[in-house]
Amino acid sequence: MPTSTSKRDHIIHSALTLFAERGFDATTIPMIANDASVGAGTIYRYFENKEVLVNTLFQHYVTLFTQTLEEDYPKEDSIRDQFHHLFKGMIRFTNEHEHALYFIKTHNAAYFLDDTSRESFNHLLMILQNFLDEGKEEKQIRDLPSKALIAIIFGGFLELFKLIRAGDIESSEELLAGVEESCWDAVRHHS
Repeated sequence: MPTSTSKRDHIIHSALTLFAERGFDATTIPMIANDASVGAGTIYRYFENKEVLVNTLFQHYVTLFTQTLEEDYPKEDSIRDQFHHLFKGMIRFTNEHEHALYFIKTHNAAYFLDDTSRESFNHLLMILQNFLDEGKEEKQIRDLPSKALIAIIFGGFLELFKLIRAGDIESSEELLAGVEESCWDAVRHHS
């Protein structure tokens, strides 16, 4: 019989997967309970309602992603090296938390997010915007709105991992290096 900690972990894992695949509105507490192999009442022992559950997940994974990007950030290195660090962080985070980045991307402007969730996402966004702003100042990054540049990078990255998960493309070091170079080429300033 699983311990209460592992039940909560199963609930979180199931909720993340279902929210990422189906979206918030199409995911019900009974679906999460069924996927986590717990009763619906067990979910309510840990989370007051579905909104509390999704906000807990959102804050948790945004915080983990932020920590992944900030860890050993090469502040003094070139913009290209900083981009490499951020890209490798996205890969590491996605490999460790398969559905989390897609969940963050598809739910970051959702109506049900509370102020704490919005603040944690804004902190993450500021890391990326600061990197892009610095790159624009140094004429290393295209002079486009930061949100557009973020969409280019994350859109391509998330689509790639969707294809890998579906088995349409096999992941390899060469593939990931090529995609990183393509994303860099898409956002870098061309003379």
